[in-house]
Amino acid sequence: MTPAFAQAFSHIEPTLRQWMAGAPITDAALQEVAAQLSTQQGAKIPSEAVGLNFSRATLRQRAQLLQASHRAIEACCRSELGWTQTPLDLLWHLWLPLALQLHARQQSLGRPLVQGLLGGQGTGKTTLTQVLAVLLQALGHRVCRLSIDDLYKTYAERQQMQQVDPRLRWRGPPGTHDVALGLAVLQALQAGSSDEVEIPRFDKSAHGGAGDRTTPERVHDIDIVLFEGWFTGMRPIDPACFDQAPPPIETEGDRTFARDCNQRLREYLPLWDCLDGLVVLRPEDYRLSKTWRTEAEHAMKHSGRAGMSDAELSQFVDYFWKALHPELFLPPLLRDPQGVDLVVEMGGDRRPSRLWSPAP
Repeated sequence: MTPAFAQAFSHIEPTLRQWMAGAPITDAALQEVAAQLSTQQGAKIPSEAVGLNFSRATLRQRAQLLQASHRAIEACCRSELGWTQTPLDLLWHLWLPLALQLHARQQSLGRPLVQGLLGGQGTGKTTLTQVLAVLLQALGHRVCRLSIDDLYKTYAERQQMQQVDPRLRWRGPPGTHDVALGLAVLQALQAGSSDEVEIPRFDKSAHGGAGDRTTPERVHDIDIVLFEGWFTGMRPIDPACFDQAPPPIETEGDRTFARDCNQRLREYLPLWDCLDGLVVLRPEDYRLSKTWRTEAEHAMKHSGRAGMSDAELSQFVDYFWKALHPELFLPPLLRDPQGVDLVVEMGGDRRPSRLWSPAP
């Protein structure tokens, strides 16, 4: 986070750790935390961006959730994310207020909430989804996590597609998903039925890494759905934008592929219409995604698992950018106050550098 965020957090961290150890949440402590945060208002403390102010009532709610959930969050960071230490600044400034915002929104809706999360490779969308699920469960919600990856067509179906269109050599771009299945699942979850709903799951390791459907998960009485993906919520743009597209869209073949993916994106609009909100994780420079993805691949190979070479990985990420380039598709989306709730801009250290909302 920015130096201003870090400075504000350094003053309140001892109090937060006392609360985590079970200390009472007193008015005096809340007043001191509010005073420290208020001094940094000009730096746009993240809690302001997600709709929370520094009143004692809102800070008490956040402190109570911190006390109730920090052990579960620490366990999630260790077991699911492989982290040895929980980033308390992220927990306090982003994860807790965002979970509280979703909690309030679901209560006001009076029906299941479908929250979208959009982020490219390495931006942390899966991490955010996992953490939010833990926090929302601590608030009493029944949460279902769904990824756009879970909606991939079967291995056999994608093999047939490749014979028709060899450009779809990897899963990922628009056209490689079963949109009708996703729509049926989201509508069933949004209806709030007590009947069981089958959530599709996808095994990326099947067929030598090509991936295939695996045993679905059965859920019921879900009241919050976290639907994440690398292009969740993206909408088609003017085809003329591809005439002067940024790299790696360079050849006429690249531009034709980009236009075709843009056209196929229209098939996903019924899915996006199910979303009640959208959080966007955006690198300050879209090319950071390739750096982060390469770091993750190196770490995976260092642990003894198989992985792609740097050249293969570069081609893989370029393939996604050729399909839906973030520099073309994100700007118009982020200008839509009806479509996006919160934008989390990520610095080179993968930490939020700025949070803002397109809404007035």
